[in-house]
Amino acid sequence: MTSVWARVVAVVSVGWLAAGCGGGGNDDTSVARVVQVPEQVATIGEAVAAARPGTIIDIGPGVYHEAVTVETQRVTLRGRDRNTVILDGRFALANGISVKADDVAVENLTVRHYNQNGIVFNGIAAASGGPVDPSVVYGAGSDVLRGYRVSWVTTHNNGLYGVYAFAARDGVIEHSYASGHPDSGFYVGQCRPCNVVLRYLTVERNAIGYYGTNASGGVIVMSSVFRGNRLGIAPNSQDMEKLAPQADAVIVGNVVADNDDPMTPRIPSGYFGGGIAIGGGTRNLVLRNRVTGHDRAGIELLDLDDYRPEGNRIEGNVLSGNALDLVYAVAGAVDGGGNCFASNVFVSSLPVQVQQVLPCDGAAQPFALEASPTLAEPPSVDFRTVPAPPPQPTMPQDQRGSSAGAGPVPTVDIDAIGVPA
Repeated sequence: MTSVWARVVAVVSVGWLAAGCGGGGNDDTSVARVVQVPEQVATIGEAVAAARPGTIIDIGPGVYHEAVTVETQRVTLRGRDRNTVILDGRFALANGISVKADDVAVENLTVRHYNQNGIVFNGIAAASGGPVDPSVVYGAGSDVLRGYRVSWVTTHNNGLYGVYAFAARDGVIEHSYASGHPDSGFYVGQCRPCNVVLRYLTVERNAIGYYGTNASGGVIVMSSVFRGNRLGIAPNSQDMEKLAPQADAVIVGNVVADNDDPMTPRIPSGYFGGGIAIGGGTRNLVLRNRVTGHDRAGIELLDLDDYRPEGNRIEGNVLSGNALDLVYAVAGAVDGGGNCFASNVFVSSLPVQVQQVLPCDGAAQPFALEASPTLAEPPSVDFRTVPAPPPQPTMPQDQRGSSAGAGPVPTVDIDAIGVPA
């Protein structure tokens, strides 16, 4: 009897030949091999297991109750329609798509109802290739996953994160949506440098919209909408992961609105009611965001895990309708820690007249230390009960490339990004 493995390889090889891409051993060809699910291979998992570098797995409409693991580099998983190609864990499986290889892209599909993550890029698994070495600081040097992309993807109602990139470098997460996650919709952690661009996202009804623990160097969160979460955007330093303190992220040109929604899931304890909160992060740029409607603070700098925010620049943001627009209230740090505020449009701040007290073009002035604002956190909502999102825009045909893999990290002209309407 032919084994399942042999059958899959045979079917996939026929598919590659039929597509005119050849079945030879040259893995460096720029023309991708295309494998169709379910026409040629019944499941996504079987197609991934048989894939070689340079494969596009083309997934037809359907609901796939699978936990898919990608261990082959330079592979693309692409749905034909974002709203009808659905990976569904039925609240029984851990992760929807687990990537343990470099240069992998996930495009144009929906991942829902997993008990942990919708999509996870695992840099420790990619770098170690086997047993984890406890002496290695994964996420730095050469011990990282290199190259990843998520495009035109919906993740909702998963038990931790929508998209989770850990110890990974050189990525882009774009044109994607996340809701109903009790940790965060999009997470980047433990990488230095990260070299990742998050852009054109819609993030709502999560505990946190974007969470970046110890994510440093080349992190750009831009031109996205964060609304109706418990907290919108949070670059931060923590001892729960290595490579602290966090440093050198750019938060630019986002709409950050009404992130104080009680009808959201939450992590065991967390921040509630803020737009952008930098918890112990350093040298971050928060530029030209529109931040409105928060019951605690619009933009706040605070300490976390004994890390103090230092050297952050808050400039050109437009804030309104927040309990306090701009907040710097770090216990024991009356000199401002090198943080500065400039050219923001706002009404209220702590300390009062924060742009005169902590200017970007001069020395910090003495100010009275005041307590940071607090807001009682409402009870959590079961992540499984958060309403599913409406259909999202599907990937345009002209953006569906003929070569497999993540591709290069896009170049961003930060100065060209203004305050969004």
